[in-house]
Amino acid sequence: MNIRLLAIGKTDSKTLQSLVQEYEKRLGHYVRYSAEIIPDIKNSARMSEAQQKAREGDLLLKKLQPGDVLILLDEKGKAYHSVGFSEFLQKKMNAGTRQLVFAIGGPYGFSDAVYAQAGGKVSLSPMTFSHQMVRLFFTEQLYRAFTILNNEPYHHR
Repeated sequence: MNIRLLAIGKTDSKTLQSLVQEYEKRLGHYVRYSAEIIPDIKNSARMSEAQQKAREGDLLLKKLQPGDVLILLDEKGKAYHSVGFSEFLQKKMNAGTRQLVFAIGGPYGFSDAVYAQAGGKVSLSPMTFSHQMVRLFFTEQLYRAFTILNNEPYHHR
């Protein structure tokens, strides 16, 4: 299975970028993983919230391939403990999912078109985090899930 992360907006913090890269490197031992950043919308200050979500949604949906399973990282999604998230991933692998795509939306979330295309929603927390922090949290949790599936000591049950 391949796992991709699509995220709206770049991360300015070199420290966060470095930490994300460390977990991406570690993930390479378990799964083919890639992340793609969709640039922030230009002139978004002149757009309404709905217009911005629609434009970001169009850009995100254009990145999907036929057969991709899209999972939104959304505060209203299903919350998992780390072991439960690893079980979620195992079920996707057992189902023969070829490409699992997780998405982080822009500042206003996702458009209705993106929600309609999604095969599920996962919440990392009921709290709201910056999209830069979500990338780090998600990448670390993905790594943790694979160490759990491989009975490695990174995660202490």
